[in-house]
Amino acid sequence: MQSTKHLFTCVNNGCTAGFCGETEEDHADTVSLIETVGYDMAYMFAYSLREKTHAHRKYEDDVPEAIKQRRLSEIIDTFRRASVQRFESQLGTTQLVLITTPNKRDPTQWIGQSDKGHKVIFPNQCLPLTIDGIATYEEPRPGDYVAVKITRTSAASLQGIPLARTNLESFFSRISLPSCDEVTVQSISSG
Repeated sequence: MQSTKHLFTCVNNGCTAGFCGETEEDHADTVSLIETVGYDMAYMFAYSLREKTHAHRKYEDDVPEAIKQRRLSEIIDTFRRASVQRFESQLGTTQLVLITTPNKRDPTQWIGQSDKGHKVIFPNQCLPLTIDGIATYEEPRPGDYVAVKITRTSAASLQGIPLARTNLESFFSRISLPSCDEVTVQSISSG
């Protein structure tokens, strides 16, 4: 597991708490998997029997609702703890962010996604873009890539300071990759 978890940029999962016949050992294995893999996103819910499904025809819904809800709470808590740790590990790093939309709560900010699929919020301001040694300054817009230095985190997003507009080739040509977990930007603004 340790060697394969670095192969994916963004790992998603669906977790069902209390599926028919689920034991406490099964549940503990699910919680352990969440801790080990470090999912970037997860759909988490308590099992409920649906008509016209294989489970409806073949299995008995034998896990009491109170146990399903307790297990679901444990899954959600485990995911959130792991998420906070992953986000905190990105503090101080420079991330490649694709701008997706203005922030509805604060129109002076952009919302984008890092190449790991994480939500990143940063101020909308004029930024440099250097092409063939010539710098131009413009406000970025949806669809633009921006190098963002991560300065704060929450349980669901990263916040940062925009450094420069960029593109995939320029961003990745100026970084060194000491490990799969850490990306260090050597120079974003040098041409």
